[in-house]
Amino acid sequence: MLQFCGNKLDKKDFFGKSDPFLVFYRSNEDGSYTICHKTEVVKNTLDPVWQAFKIPVRALCNGDYDRSIKVEVYDWDRDGGHDFIGEFSTSYREMCRSQSQFHIYEVLNPKKKGKKKKKYQNSGTVTLLSCLVDTELSFLDYIRGGTQINFTVAIDFTASNGNPSQPTSLHYMSPYQLNDYAMALRAVGEIIQDYDSDKLFPALGFGAKLPPDGRVSHEFALNGNPQNPYCNGIEGVMEAYYQSLKSVRLYGPTHFSPVINHVARYASAVTDGSQYFILLIISDGVITDMAQTKESIVNAASLPMSIIIVGVGPAEFDEMIELDGDEERISSQGRFAERDIVQFVPFRDYIDRRGNHILSMARLAKEVLAEIPDQFLSYMRTRGIKPGPLPPPYTPCPPPAVHPLLARRVSRI
Repeated sequence: MLQFCGNKLDKKDFFGKSDPFLVFYRSNEDGSYTICHKTEVVKNTLDPVWQAFKIPVRALCNGDYDRSIKVEVYDWDRDGGHDFIGEFSTSYREMCRSQSQFHIYEVLNPKKKGKKKKKYQNSGTVTLLSCLVDTELSFLDYIRGGTQINFTVAIDFTASNGNPSQPTSLHYMSPYQLNDYAMALRAVGEIIQDYDSDKLFPALGFGAKLPPDGRVSHEFALNGNPQNPYCNGIEGVMEAYYQSLKSVRLYGPTHFSPVINHVARYASAVTDGSQYFILLIISDGVITDMAQTKESIVNAASLPMSIIIVGVGPAEFDEMIELDGDEERISSQGRFAERDIVQFVPFRDYIDRRGNHILSMARLAKEVLAEIPDQFLSYMRTRGIKPGPLPPPYTPCPPPAVHPLLARRVSRI
């Protein structure tokens, strides 16, 4: 966070003073310069005070703290032909040393200096008023510090998906290729599982009639064990999904709120930042409990939780788009969600037209997971939660000492 002011800058306007602004340049390895920041224009003054601005250190110097940073001072003109006042150079390290005191730079105009005017000293000065350096924590800082990611899958088993035994069904199990549900599940799950230390994932289904009595459930364990719905890795989830298709009867309606509330119950019990919960819902169409789903999302927005919704098939997904709070923050009964926790993606937008399923899955995963780190960080920042301490670096144990007689025997062998 930097702030500068100017003092006695050259007057450039015929009927006034100057309208000064600063342009910052990062120097490149080949000696060229790249603009990395422009301040606002301060009108009609030779003693401007520019607003403080925030800029990543990497943008200023690309990690080289002693690399030259060139700053040019201009007088703004309406026609775009801004008048050059002068320039000065600094570095990130030099600015950091100025944290406890002002640092004054002489603004020099090489053309004026080159004319060898005895009276020319400078074209004014620019003072660094403040330089505050703040370390922005990343998603990986928390993962390294021990935060556990808990991944839960919820799959739509409503009748609108079509009979799983028919090739037209979204749940059809072809011996030659994955269906859309399986592709979405594998694409997202194979990446998220690398951040889940125990690789045990609760896998749920909704909208089906269950054996033996045919009751409709909107929150059932894919592995058939409600007391222990955990599957071992994504392969375990895939196996449970395929087995469920053989045992349950697709029915309806499409309720999202039960599975959201299921994960929210666990998330509400661990709000200290040690765990974060991600729910992946894969569904083919219209949500029938929209009011309850909105209320569940508003309640979950204050918990360490994110929701990914992947829409499969050709249906219109207007209601799912509404749940994604990018355009407008979701609300329920006049209460707005504390933060955006939903990312909706229609799978059809990412399917490769040439039939390359690996590419389709990669595109989907990239889009689906794009918002998770920011959603994660927004929860941690608003709660003032810092990452845990980094574990000590791994040092391999030295090999056990071998008795001399045994060593001699081994060498003979």
